[in-house]
Amino acid sequence: MQTNTILNGLQPTYLSQSALLGQPAFEVPTLVPQPPRPAVTEDIQVETTNVWGTDFARLDMAQTIELADRVVKIRQPEYFVTANLNYLMLCEEHPRLAEVNRRSVAVIADGHPIVRQSRLGERALPGRVAGADLIVELARLSAIRGYRMFLLGAAPGVSQAAANELCRRFPELQVAGCYSPPFRGLTPAEHAEMLNRIKQSRTDILLVAFGQPKGELWIYDNLQELDVPLSIQLGASFDFLAGTARRAPEFWQRVGCEWLFRAFCDPKRLGPRYAKNIAFLIKKKLAGVSPRRPLAKGTAS
Repeated sequence: MQTNTILNGLQPTYLSQSALLGQPAFEVPTLVPQPPRPAVTEDIQVETTNVWGTDFARLDMAQTIELADRVVKIRQPEYFVTANLNYLMLCEEHPRLAEVNRRSVAVIADGHPIVRQSRLGERALPGRVAGADLIVELARLSAIRGYRMFLLGAAPGVSQAAANELCRRFPELQVAGCYSPPFRGLTPAEHAEMLNRIKQSRTDILLVAFGQPKGELWIYDNLQELDVPLSIQLGASFDFLAGTARRAPEFWQRVGCEWLFRAFCDPKRLGPRYAKNIAFLIKKKLAGVSPRRPLAKGTAS
């Protein structure tokens, strides 16, 4: 039986003790937006539902993994976006995210409020696809297909601990590398070296934990240089696997209160964020914005 392969050429760079859990491991440089590029979605059509201005893929977990498998096999650099309520709020604050979403293969719904809102329309989303579950299913897929995974970001040692846990669950998983960039602005040479290390690792699936929206913007800005078939920003998923953060019990997840559990566990850091998310949700509800059916190609808006 094939055993785990974890390449240790990428040793974690340790952060200062002041770095907070869930924060990006370095200051993402502001890059010039890329010109329009051909997307793999020209060959793979994903049915969508619009919720609060964002087109979400109508996919459950099994369909998301099937789509990931197809994207990796095409070998063209692409990415998914996993979007929760906080991400939708950030979309209003960062106009570039609209382009990031549009160019993605799929925007995956990682939030119960998004799914519930979609049910007010005619094309409801099948359910939530949680990033914390998605990372496990991607590892399962990789172990079966022989895909190589790279874990990038999070606090020092967290990506390696997450990789170790995934390898424990899936003994045939190949981890191409784990790396936590320093929590400071990288020089152009350091940034280029990091990109080169990822590229040289021959990874098939790049999982990023830089925080929202820095992770999504970083993937978009560096996608072509990375030359990785599939990249995804997955936030706190590394910490859940590594045991540095507690995920809500299943009951809290089922009733849509995972956010409340996390707020109780880390009120100083997450309390203000969730307060803003609640205010954003109330604003959207009061505005009476409901999902609209996607327009057919060639139909005027």
